Amino acid sequence: MKPHLIIKLNNQDENPRYDHWETLINDKSNLSKSFVPNIDAIINKTYKIDFIASQNYKSKNKKWSPEEIRSGLDRIYRLILLTNNTTIPEQLIDDISFLPNVVYVNEGQITTSDIPRQELAATQSLSSKYSDNAIYLKEGHLWTKGHPEIKIAILDTGIETSHFEFEVQDSQNPKFKDHKDFVNIIDGAQQFVGDFLDMDDIPDDKVGHGTHVAGIIGSKGHKMPIGVAPNCTIIPIKVLGALNANGKVVGAGLIDDINSGIKYAVDKGADVINMSLGIKHTGGGLPHRDVIKYALDNDVTVVAASGNDGKKDKYYPGALDYVIAVGASDNVGHVAPFSTYGGHVSVTAPGVNVYSSFLNNGYALSSGTSQASPYVSGTVALLKSFAHQKGKKIKNDLIRDIVQRTTDKFSNQFKDEKSGFGRINVLDALKMLNYNL
Repeated sequence: MKPHLIIKLNNQDENPRYDHWETLINDKSNLSKSFVPNIDAIINKTYKIDFIASQNYKSKNKKWSPEEIRSGLDRIYRLILLTNNTTIPEQLIDDISFLPNVVYVNEGQITTSDIPRQELAATQSLSSKYSDNAIYLKEGHLWTKGHPEIKIAILDTGIETSHFEFEVQDSQNPKFKDHKDFVNIIDGAQQFVGDFLDMDDIPDDKVGHGTHVAGIIGSKGHKMPIGVAPNCTIIPIKVLGALNANGKVVGAGLIDDINSGIKYAVDKGADVINMSLGIKHTGGGLPHRDVIKYALDNDVTVVAASGNDGKKDKYYPGALDYVIAVGASDNVGHVAPFSTYGGHVSVTAPGVNVYSSFLNNGYALSSGTSQASPYVSGTVALLKSFAHQKGKKIKNDLIRDIVQRTTDKFSNQFKDEKSGFGRINVLDALKMLNYNL
């Protein structure tokens, strides 16, 4: 990975247009080593660094759509610096940030996201497919188990799509569509685990986190509890590699590649995006803000983990407005001690000792807000499926309102910092949707 800058320009008619950076990886015939004059002067002349200019986002169609333009995605660029020095001078970033035509400038960074420890488990003996019905999923499934037209994008460490729990008999409605791997971190990094090079269409999971999350959403319930929305379609998008950090495995990826994954999900028709990950705010501009706005403008519901540090804190995208941030609850509904909290937390869901699919057709127990988030994403998918089956389409505002207003309370407050509005209730959410429809 070459060091690079992400620059957003003001809305001006003369803003340049370049190839998308992913295109330039494979086709170098249209490279541009200039950008806009005042920025060129700083990078080339003051700091003596050459660079390649590219669009940070790929337009969905040949021309930028009104939603893309409204979110400013057409004005965000990636400048790849042609230098052997992996450290970008801090003063260079400051110099560019003060220019009148620059909204913000960020250094391209690898970010890490906690991966909860997973305990391998033998096949669970289940007397019922609903071993923990705290969110009234069994009753909710009497209304709907989802619909293949409703797509849930899972942005994670990839998914073992061949797992026994995801097998389907209908070749016309495959479980997974539009696979994508955005991870392309750095050549020869010994601390990384599994696949971390060469973006492609094979989002293999080498650490199990994404596979565990996918099981909670879409398992058929063969040898584990049935998924929340087993009949919905999943878009597997790998945005995190796995990094060994002082003996602990954490998810690691470029913030900009996570953003690319969000836009890809929207452009492929996702109805819900699950992000069982989160990063803290550093540098200019809130992480993911522009591309999350694009998702919301397209009526895609974004659900994210609140974090696992047990403190009052903000992790993004969960802390962004209109994203459903999910905390973790235990088997009696109390907020888990590790669950990050704050005023931005919307709801809680089961997140302690969750049993789900794992690598090599295996199963594992894991705890974290990473596990709570897919329960909510699956619930949102059920609501959208029920509306779809009724010939209706529901807006994000109504989705969030229903999910929040139908929770089970575990405090005497309408909303509190620890549990948000409370623990989700699938049955009551579907009942309220039916009333609204």
